[in-house]
Amino acid sequence: MAQNHICELCNRNVSIITEHHLIPLEKGGKHFKIAYLCTTCHTQIHALFTNRELASRYNSLNSLKNDIRIIKFLKFIKDIPGDSYISIKKSKHVRKSS
Repeated sequence: MAQNHICELCNRNVSIITEHHLIPLEKGGKHFKIAYLCTTCHTQIHALFTNRELASRYNSLNSLKNDIRIIKFLKFIKDIPGDSYISIKKSKHVRKSS
């Protein structure tokens, strides 16, 4: 039987949960807080923001939830079942900085 989890960002019920370091590991976040997110939300965060942005401006669940791009994304996925596949592409500025 599949174990169920609740994503801390979208609040959807999912079978797989991921650990999102609120301060990216690359920026020294090994010993800081973690948010438990569904794969879709985790992918979306990293598609929208660079690790530098995550470390400096979006290093809390609250700051993520208050960003207009995340708000729009959460409205989009709220009625989509948690384990559905959603294709996500990186934003231009994230691709440039990679």
